[in-house]
Amino acid sequence: MTDPLRNSRKVLMLAPSLKGIGGVQNYTNTFVDSLREILGDDRVRVVPVPEEARIRNNRPPALRTSAKIRFLASALSAAILWRPDLIICAHVGLAPVCSLIRKVSRTPYWVILYGIEVWGDLTPAKCDALKAAARLVSITRFTLDATVKRHKLAGTPAVILPPTLSRQSPPSGTINKSASAATQRPMVLTVGRLAASERYKGHDLMLEAWPLVLRRVPDAEYWIVGEGDDRQRLESKARELGIASSLHFAGSVSPEKLALCYDRCWVFAMPARTELDGPVPRGEGFGIVFLEAMACGKPVIGPQLGAPAEFIHSGEHGLLVDPTSPAAIADAIVDLLSNPARAHQMGIAARQWVNSEFSFESFCRRLREALAK
Repeated sequence: MTDPLRNSRKVLMLAPSLKGIGGVQNYTNTFVDSLREILGDDRVRVVPVPEEARIRNNRPPALRTSAKIRFLASALSAAILWRPDLIICAHVGLAPVCSLIRKVSRTPYWVILYGIEVWGDLTPAKCDALKAAARLVSITRFTLDATVKRHKLAGTPAVILPPTLSRQSPPSGTINKSASAATQRPMVLTVGRLAASERYKGHDLMLEAWPLVLRRVPDAEYWIVGEGDDRQRLESKARELGIASSLHFAGSVSPEKLALCYDRCWVFAMPARTELDGPVPRGEGFGIVFLEAMACGKPVIGPQLGAPAEFIHSGEHGLLVDPTSPAAIADAIVDLLSNPARAHQMGIAARQWVNSEFSFESFCRRLREALAK
């Protein structure tokens, strides 16, 4: 049976630079792949920003004026000459361009929302562009609610379209090696950048919780995958806490090594805090590493508040904790390490949940439904 949407629409995607590696780029690529799956390759075009933003004189990253002009010219040319009936804006930073195109060509547009980029204050141009959007596409209900409240967007049509794992390099872990059958030391894993600007991820709290874990599970080991300018401070803190011998800072690793880390760990933990009320909002817009661990059949420990709590069902896929309490984090870790059979069942449920709700096919289904409205 032919999909009624196929060849029925022309969609132009305006995207940030796709030359880098990150959550926005991965989500954008998934979105484009899904559009082409639904509509056909010739019905989808992508105009990306031609280069990455650059840091100059210790200022926040910014695009060169020449790059902005080239992007605007390419976007206007595609909108006017190719004449799409819908434009997808892959980042709020590009939304004013969509608003301008709409004034020229009357083409409706959607804006994708991720997290911190829309949780805080926005320029008037970006706010106006959000209000003029035909639809908001948010990766979580948490981000949608926070954005609508912050920028007074009540009444703007919206859809939730959560991320999916990459089809090109899915985690390769196996749940056949249950914790109960493992002969290695109990291992807890955290994956995330070790950046001073991203301390909300909870590395400090994990280190403070670890001595409490060792008192009850003396042979446990903690692996931290990720690199950044905060690594040296964290390593020093581990030594001060007297836990360095049970910690492994793995740094940046290859996809193959990361898959081995997921496979080897008994529990994945990242008690990331979400802070919406401060001068600079912080937190996980989604937390794709949780999905990666769950897809490998691992129980996860996440925060009670924030986007991750939206898809991690506490007691079913792992445990949700107070991300500001080392004692609560330690209790959850010890609970799962001390009950490997229960943890194994949670891992099985987590993997089934990811395969059911966060597959590429699920993404296509949700996007198809949104396009049909």
